[in-house]
Amino acid sequence: MDVPFWMWALFFLIVGALMIFDLGVLHRKEKEISVRESLWMSAFYIFLGVMFGFWVWHQLGADAGSDYLTAYLVEKSLSLDNIFVMSLIFSYFAIPRQYQHRVLFWGIIGVLVLRGVVIATGAAIVAHFHWVLYLFAAFLIFTGIKMLFMDDDDEKDFSQSRLLKWLKTHLPVTETLHGKRFTILMPHAENPNRRVRYYTPLFITLVMIECADIIFALDSIPAVFAITTEPYIVFTSNVFAILGLRALYFALAAMLHRFEYLKVSLSLVLIFIGGKVIAAGILDIEKIPASISLGVTCALLG
Repeated sequence: MDVPFWMWALFFLIVGALMIFDLGVLHRKEKEISVRESLWMSAFYIFLGVMFGFWVWHQLGADAGSDYLTAYLVEKSLSLDNIFVMSLIFSYFAIPRQYQHRVLFWGIIGVLVLRGVVIATGAAIVAHFHWVLYLFAAFLIFTGIKMLFMDDDDEKDFSQSRLLKWLKTHLPVTETLHGKRFTILMPHAENPNRRVRYYTPLFITLVMIECADIIFALDSIPAVFAITTEPYIVFTSNVFAILGLRALYFALAAMLHRFEYLKVSLSLVLIFIGGKVIAAGILDIEKIPASISLGVTCALLG
């Protein structure tokens, strides 16, 4: 697919404007985001993401539009598990809700950069070695089956995290928060006349959330590549799903336990996406129609 430069430029312009409006206008002051505000923001980001999909449909055709909407839906659904992990991290470090938005904002900027690098690398690999898609597909099926039979007791205990232990061992970390600061200059513990930069629990929380997203990207990015290998659709669907994740967190973090069949539906989605890639290879057809992928994904999540 030949995507013109102006479509990339327009996309980055929209994302830049949204980030500036979010941090510079809506959340200039640190405050606790209410569930009501979170729901309105979530509805806005979801509406924007879906409308962008219909615009892609208009500009690049029905198959491209269906691929985008399927990828967006899959990425949005997989991000719900990410919300649960974020909630565990915030709870473990006892981060007040008024500072959580700041962590999520800068975390998502880091996520966009990291995913951009991963997607660009993945697209280049798939373009030269098409058989890698079958590895992605097998990985998705394995992950889906593993998730399907995983007990709730298997959820990660962050107090035992090797990354957390390494950070606390190799970085000077303060015991308490210092407002919204990620770092702070303080007198050295052994030499009070010397001031050194300490990292606050807010910074450690940010690092933990970034690393958690990298782990989640191992599922979501292969899933989207199994839907389409077009970098524009892969990247834009990822970005629009992640942009709304921050707002969605404040609405869903406290009630995710009510989604009793979330893991089951996500497992079946991953198995279906991986299975259709392998089925297309066995049947020697180019690809399962995008409209079928979108319909089955919606049905499973519904």
